Amino acid sequence: MILIGQYDSPFVRRVAIALRLYGLAYEHRPWSVFAQSDEIAAFNPLKRVPTLILDDGAVLLESGAILDWLDELAGPDRALIAERGLERRQALRVCALASGLADKAVSLVYERAVHERATPVWIARCRSQIDGVLAALEAERAGRSGPWWFGAQISHADIAVGCVLRFLAEAHPDTIDAARWPALAAHSRACEALPDFAAVVQPFYVAPPSA
Repeated sequence: MILIGQYDSPFVRRVAIALRLYGLAYEHRPWSVFAQSDEIAAFNPLKRVPTLILDDGAVLLESGAILDWLDELAGPDRALIAERGLERRQALRVCALASGLADKAVSLVYERAVHERATPVWIARCRSQIDGVLAALEAERAGRSGPWWFGAQISHADIAVGCVLRFLAEAHPDTIDAARWPALAAHSRACEALPDFAAVVQPFYVAPPSA
């Protein structure tokens, strides 16, 4: 398999961590959606990452679809999410909140570094959404006593939240306050202490489209 995308993307990073946790070997092509957009387009006309090329040449797009296939490949006994029921719905909700949080954080990056503008209404809306999601995730994580979101084993929910928290801390450090979000800060530390998280780290950087 070939994973396309840079590890400073929370979407690419969560797929890479899942691949490692599942023990699946892959080649990594750290292509930028700007600097290597033509190369990415050869596999993904959206020119987005993550993009996963399977051994048979099939191409999977979007982190959710990629992770769904990896779960199927791993089987229900090893999947990083419950197969059905309330726990699965709860985990998917956490993943959706984390993904939405990442979307808003990326939007703010584009506003600043790509569009080279600052639209007050849009920035205020994104920051309000970020703050609201952090509050919701903080309350939920604080209400769970286990080492991970759903007990003793790490899940996609843990990974998604861990990846977006690091991205926020690097891309928008003013949005993260460990004193205000102590449960999330502890969750982030627990994630980043794992070898599979430490193995797929890239300092956040955005090259302008002309670079």
